[in-house]
Amino acid sequence: MSRRDTRPSQTGVPDSAPAPAPAPARRAWVEQIMGMPISIHLRGDDVDGSAASEAVASAFRILREMDSIFSTYRDDSDLMRLRREELQVSQCSPLVEEALRIGQEAEVLTRGAFTTLLPTGDGDLAFDPTGLVKGWAVDRASVPLLALERISFCINAGGDILIGAHPDMPTDGPGAITWRVGVEDPVDRQRIASTLTLTRGAVATSGTAARGAHLYDPESGELVGRPGSVTVTGPTLLWADIWATALFVGSERTSAAFAASATDYLSTAL
Repeated sequence: MSRRDTRPSQTGVPDSAPAPAPAPARRAWVEQIMGMPISIHLRGDDVDGSAASEAVASAFRILREMDSIFSTYRDDSDLMRLRREELQVSQCSPLVEEALRIGQEAEVLTRGAFTTLLPTGDGDLAFDPTGLVKGWAVDRASVPLLALERISFCINAGGDILIGAHPDMPTDGPGAITWRVGVEDPVDRQRIASTLTLTRGAVATSGTAARGAHLYDPESGELVGRPGSVTVTGPTLLWADIWATALFVGSERTSAAFAASATDYLSTAL
């Protein structure tokens, strides 16, 4: 940083310090997708321009497409038609086969703590990639936003967050745009337990505070109902979400696997 010039001006009065840079402009959009509000926030130059609006519209289209393929609440989704054996995997969107592959990889990496075979209302197990689809969908939706020059963005999908910016945007220093992300206290949901400051990265939290016992433990074959939460931060929301779920339901074996293989990610248990 350059040193402030304190030499006398023509009037004999020292020059004043330069005025602080104005705060970047903001704009936000929100839509109800996947049964939750998903918001997209932009900060930077020309957030009201046509390029920004078109990129946001493309991001929401990607999210709606993912919902149309993987929703467990829509009878016409590829996932539900596959489960009713109306379609083969080869007849579904190629993203279904990709979800199967990601789920298998996640099961191996988490030492079995993450699974895409989840209980149905009938008490049996069926292919349900819900635990990875939201984060994956947000990662995919961020692609058109990354093309916006001099703009930083935040996607909030039901409390799981992805922050990013055009590759030319600085990650630190006076030109960087930072976002503050609050992590909720699972015991007192009116209280913020900690705050993260990010210019890029994902934040995912899994626990029982908001939805009760809804996370499935493949080892015990039961839903986990204990209090608490696990928050994971890292480069992608897909893997932050997978690891948050796995670490909450898993054993020390899963924690060891996380420490060994997810070196770009950090976890916090509350």
